[in-house]
Amino acid sequence: MIRGDGNYTVGELAALAGVSVRTLRLYDERGLVKPSGRTSAGYRLYGDADLLRLQQALFYRELGFSLGDIAKALNTPGYDNVAALKRHRRLLELKAARLATLMATIDRTVSDLMGEQAMLSDRDLYEGFDDETIARYEREAKDAWGGSAAYEQSRKRVRAMGKDEWARVGARGEEITVAFAAAFKGGVAADSASAMELCARWVEHLRAFYEPNAELVAGLGAMYADHAEFRAYYEGKAPGLADWLKPALAAYAATMKK
Repeated sequence: MIRGDGNYTVGELAALAGVSVRTLRLYDERGLVKPSGRTSAGYRLYGDADLLRLQQALFYRELGFSLGDIAKALNTPGYDNVAALKRHRRLLELKAARLATLMATIDRTVSDLMGEQAMLSDRDLYEGFDDETIARYEREAKDAWGGSAAYEQSRKRVRAMGKDEWARVGARGEEITVAFAAAFKGGVAADSASAMELCARWVEHLRAFYEPNAELVAGLGAMYADHAEFRAYYEGKAPGLADWLKPALAAYAATMKK
């Protein structure tokens, strides 16, 4: 039996459960957890059964269920708290195992990047992620590199790099990206000679991975601006940088055709 300490006000229950008052009010409105009582002034009061129901709702939220699905589950006739708790436990065990694997993958990747162990395999890099996520990452990589030929070429070159060479390539890429951001913030025109010099450095940098052509370079510029993840990266360096890189790389690509 639950050892109850009497009715809780919405503020008291929010503090007890570690949620906001706004969350409890939303749960009331959506039919997840409605208070079983009210004060004479009309304020919500939550009893033992309400506490158990809130616990169930919070477990479902932790497991990624939508509010609509939670309400549907909790309002199912004959809902069994004990059976549900056992299901929650099993799902949380599976989630904990997945998180433990992901943390181990992080540790191995850090060790790899710091040169403390041999280069990781492709599968090692993604251990702990489901196959659908891995496939999505692979598709994005192919999109980024303009097709499977450049993609396969890049995979082979990266795997052939030693630790020191990989570090140098990464540092060089970051240096050029910082220079791009500085040029943009300094008001350098995207089609100016200065911008073309930076683009030339970037294209030379890309040769560490694959042999870029004019079409691929222009495509990269468009992807940096239009692809959500790449755009977020460059906008993080300087707001507006992604939209500056697109015409800059397009202009440089045009010079590659001459």
